[in-house]
Amino acid sequence: MHRHRNLSLPLALLLLLAQVLPVLAQNRKRGNTTPQPQPQPTRTADAGTVPKISFEKYTLSNGLQVILHVDRKLPVVHVNEWFHVGSKNERIGRSGFAHLFEHMMFQGSKNANHEYFEYVEAAGANLFEGGVNGTTNEDRTNYFATVPSGNLEQLLWLESDRLATLTDALTLDKLNNQRDVVKNERRQGLENQPYGRAFKLIVENLYPTGHPYAHDVIGTHEDLTAASVDDVKDFFKTYYTPNNLSLVIAGDFDPAEAKRLVEKYFGPIPAGPALDRPVKGVPKLDGEKIVEVNDRVPQERTYFAWHTPAYFDPGDAELDLTATILTDGLSARLNKVLVYDKQLASDVVSFLRVGVPAVEFGPIGGGHHGPEEWVSVSSLEAYQHTLEEFIRILPDRLGG
Repeated sequence: MHRHRNLSLPLALLLLLAQVLPVLAQNRKRGNTTPQPQPQPTRTADAGTVPKISFEKYTLSNGLQVILHVDRKLPVVHVNEWFHVGSKNERIGRSGFAHLFEHMMFQGSKNANHEYFEYVEAAGANLFEGGVNGTTNEDRTNYFATVPSGNLEQLLWLESDRLATLTDALTLDKLNNQRDVVKNERRQGLENQPYGRAFKLIVENLYPTGHPYAHDVIGTHEDLTAASVDDVKDFFKTYYTPNNLSLVIAGDFDPAEAKRLVEKYFGPIPAGPALDRPVKGVPKLDGEKIVEVNDRVPQERTYFAWHTPAYFDPGDAELDLTATILTDGLSARLNKVLVYDKQLASDVVSFLRVGVPAVEFGPIGGGHHGPEEWVSVSSLEAYQHTLEEFIRILPDRLGG
């Protein structure tokens, strides 16, 4: 018999981390009042030196962006196609479309009409070690494969055929097949997964209705069912174009030959329509929001989430480092305070994800609640008080 427990998602949207960043930056600029040890003369490199990765970047006449990076450590070459389209580009009523289309890209094209994996495995890709795949998030969809260097041309031909002729081989049977696969992924990863609804609830409450990030990437069953073959073709013609693609070739190859092959196979593909890019900006909230949800989960879990700067904007790297400092390792700051000292939680995780940092606490009390107990208000208040106090003193601790 299943009993309902409380899955509590206090979204403490007080932008506390935003208060930390300026202080951290000021501390770094002013320097510490305590004399700092000087670097030892025997050091051969500055620990803060950023490694230089050499690459060449250019653009074809059809707008395709090409990035070449030579690395001869192994006789292999990696090709990554990065399409600048994700769930943020989906229109209302067609959620999950970017991810559904990722699946369609593996169903064959005009001149390679069987499943993509058959051809790329024949070219030497290792399907069982992560050498071939595709991924989708809010901002982009990418496809990648690694093959022996001698098969670069075969791989570039295969990729260009997908870009040029995918819709020629598209059928309703293929769409129905992958539609069912995506629906099952939703069931496994969201609906039938303990705490699986958490991130869906977080983004729905962090962002206003209609915001590009206000829905999850995988979409709803209703929107997936409503997708038609014409919808898929229109999506392809709009976003899967040379001028919306960054093509990366990295590994052991001859750059001059790679340029010739890219021009040969991708150069003739016509550019697509000019695209409007969503305006970038951090949404503003009126204040703290608390969402409490009952679900059939064994123990309570609490999430705190804040808005953050976009990738690579000022503050992004600092927050990524802060998340590591807070919970990475048994002796990390929040682990020590919440798990060992105060024993309010049995596990603490902090992370930065697509402009949303979150601190995840759970389960409360180390999992010792009885089967009918719900999370107590006092425990939640202790969580929030501990987190707020810790963020307040964090700059001093990091500076020390």
